[in-house]
Amino acid sequence: MKRIILLVEDDALMREFITDYFKKEQWDVLEAENGRVAMELFETHTVDLIVLDIMMPEMDGWSVCRRIREQSDVPIMIMTARTDDDDQLLGFELGADEYVMKPLSPRVLVARATALMKRTEGTVGRDGDTLIFGGIAVNRKSRTVTIEGEPVTLAPKEYELLLFLMKHAGKVLSRDYILNAVWGYDYMGDLRTVDTHVKKLRAKLGPASRYVSTVVRSGYKFEVEG
Repeated sequence: MKRIILLVEDDALMREFITDYFKKEQWDVLEAENGRVAMELFETHTVDLIVLDIMMPEMDGWSVCRRIREQSDVPIMIMTARTDDDDQLLGFELGADEYVMKPLSPRVLVARATALMKRTEGTVGRDGDTLIFGGIAVNRKSRTVTIEGEPVTLAPKEYELLLFLMKHAGKVLSRDYILNAVWGYDYMGDLRTVDTHVKKLRAKLGPASRYVSTVVRSGYKFEVEG
């Protein structure tokens, strides 16, 4: 079955260029020239991935990302010419899964999109509410977690940490990256906060804690294979 991408880019030539590359790789492409059209297409079509420009008329990419995350966990790749670290942090805080810089190679963009889909494909319910890996299921709408069908009670930050790790399954995440994304870049605590919460989370996950692995001198990774 073909994957469906929603490409949101106000530059018509860039949009056409990127669309051609995705179609060559057997993707179906929905095109939006601004944020308003993007939301209309998102609300009337089922998509597997969103590639989202930031600087757009009518509704910017930040607003689109925020609105989509209120109702879905569909993978989102942000692309922008802005290089400010705070912009990247904002993107991740809003729930983006990848951040690519312009100018970009469409071939590289397609490759990164394919890699992102491999990490997430089959783990997000078509209703956009539930992430599932192995026996762990996280429902974003109800903010509940079950393991092999049994409910698990997590503190708010433990829940957010687990959700963040699962959304980036298979990817090594530094402690600094996790701290900024889960606690916010203005949080005054240190990196030990991450270690403490990972320890508590593992204890509550029981045997399923094998999915949360430590990567020496790097950080943590949610293993796709347990």
